[in-house]
Amino acid sequence: MVFKWNAFDRSATGIALAAALVFAGLSAVPALAEEPEWHHSTALTGDPRYGADAKHFDYVNPEAPKGGLLRLSTSGGFDTFNPILPKGNPAPGIGLIYDTLMESSLDEFDISAQYGLIAEALRYPKDFSWVEYRLNPDAKWHDGAPITPEDVIWSFENAVELSPQQKYYYQNVTDAKELPGGVVRFEFDTANNRELPHIVGQLLIMPKHWWTGTNDKGEQRDIASGTLEPPLGSGPYKIKGFEPNRQIVFERVKDYWGEDVPVRVGTNNFDEIRYDSYRDSVVQLEAFKGDRFDWRSENVAKNWATQYDTPAVREGRLVTETFPDKGSGIMQAFVPNLRREKFQDERVRQALNYAFDFESTNRTAFFDQYKRINSYFAGTDLAQSGLPEGKELEILESVRELIPEKVFTEEYVNPVGGDPQKLRSNLREANRLLKEAGYELKNGKLVDGKTGEPFTIEFISNGPTAERYVLPYSKNLKRLGIDLTLRILDTPQYINRIRSFDFDMTTLGWGQSLSPGNEQRNYWGSEAADRPQSRNYAGIKDEGIDALIEKVVFAEDRDTLIAATRALDRVLMHGNYVVPQWYLDIYRTARWDRFGHPDNIPEFTHGFPTIWWYDEERAAKTGVAK
Repeated sequence: MVFKWNAFDRSATGIALAAALVFAGLSAVPALAEEPEWHHSTALTGDPRYGADAKHFDYVNPEAPKGGLLRLSTSGGFDTFNPILPKGNPAPGIGLIYDTLMESSLDEFDISAQYGLIAEALRYPKDFSWVEYRLNPDAKWHDGAPITPEDVIWSFENAVELSPQQKYYYQNVTDAKELPGGVVRFEFDTANNRELPHIVGQLLIMPKHWWTGTNDKGEQRDIASGTLEPPLGSGPYKIKGFEPNRQIVFERVKDYWGEDVPVRVGTNNFDEIRYDSYRDSVVQLEAFKGDRFDWRSENVAKNWATQYDTPAVREGRLVTETFPDKGSGIMQAFVPNLRREKFQDERVRQALNYAFDFESTNRTAFFDQYKRINSYFAGTDLAQSGLPEGKELEILESVRELIPEKVFTEEYVNPVGGDPQKLRSNLREANRLLKEAGYELKNGKLVDGKTGEPFTIEFISNGPTAERYVLPYSKNLKRLGIDLTLRILDTPQYINRIRSFDFDMTTLGWGQSLSPGNEQRNYWGSEAADRPQSRNYAGIKDEGIDALIEKVVFAEDRDTLIAATRALDRVLMHGNYVVPQWYLDIYRTARWDRFGHPDNIPEFTHGFPTIWWYDEERAAKTGVAK
């Protein structure tokens, strides 16, 4: 179960739906005979950490002060406040104005444990064939109107109608209807899928009465269209002001309905949160060092190694700090588009991996900061390793006729480079594989032995930082007779070409939670390969992978989930669908020293800015931001 929209930025692009959680006054309510009981929380495996009597999360400071300005940055612009449309560029941070039905805490290993927010309680039968949510009667929109079952149903229906991604994600939901007592019931077309009640709980709820009404000019609003009219929300923040494509400012809602709910205590502490948009990454970094915004997550190794030796850092006014990343996994890779015929032969894709010298690139471009990815769940205990055994082997045996035999007999390992001799050896193996696949060298060019068509690759990127690793890769490919050209696009062009699968190769990544589930269908499933805007970027179509995805989705306990995920991971790796790149198991961060945080930050995330606060004493020493 991914969709990890943090409570900070819950825009429709990417990332994951998040809100906050609710415990106050909730306890198991006596159920009707033969019907499931109501609960304040639920978990896919095990029991939730927090009971109905919890006053607040363990990792927050319940006395955290409210106030101050937090300045953030984003790359690219924005042109809409509509959070569900697959087109346009939603404003950064737009999720701050909305709440969801349910949400996870930040300190539980089973991050699928969920607690109520708009829904104060939920229940479902033992076979998970439906779920009911009972809405919190105190939940209100910013205009004071109550959040109703009608809002929930309308939000669901429009999400699946207008967003192909959400339609696919919620494909097993067949009906949503209102029941007496402020209850919404969702029916499923399948049983025993433990995740379905949870992913429905991630639904972002929007106000039907606002979206179906008229604006100040008397014009009819349209949820199917983009808009720059600040929308009505229910969350801890609302839009204070904005300039399209440049800046947006959110202000804390002083009479927010959930302010005193125990799980909101100690969170959302800034009076204002401002995003400034930058189109150039170099300018963005210099703006940060010039104190134009407060926090930076550094994802460029060269910057981390060379750009923070400044007077502000030496004086302690600008803090560089790493935090462990234990709550997520990743596959980041050179992704060839298998919808192109030239990439459909596995031997070709394997040859592309042999041409990538990670060790040399890591040393020369990345200051030896990274680890090579050897899993689609790199950095977690879900990653495959060695040869299959135990429950994982049993799962693989159940689909043996659908997967390669080498899965059982060969450990997946990436080619190892790092010096000229190893590179020559790897390129010889790549050349052998390409010849075996029907290619031959003519006048220094690799061509199809049947058609004579040269093997070329257009690599697209949305920024110049790709040059540091793409250009060395292209030199190695050149020695095989393959011409790789790097084309830099602006962000909207790049997004549109990825969404429409109009590319030869690019660098892409898939973030993974510790509880994978239905989203795996969207990442690697055959049906998703031909569905525009899916995240099956590579175009993978494989019956064995489809079968293993279902093993993950229907896993009944944690041990089975781990085994099924490792089995899926193993088959994906042996398919050589991508050329794995690199990952870090830490967060590299830099911040101007104006903020405080709890002493016991959750081990799975740094929690910024949700559980941090503005520290006036630190700000006075560092200099008050403007």
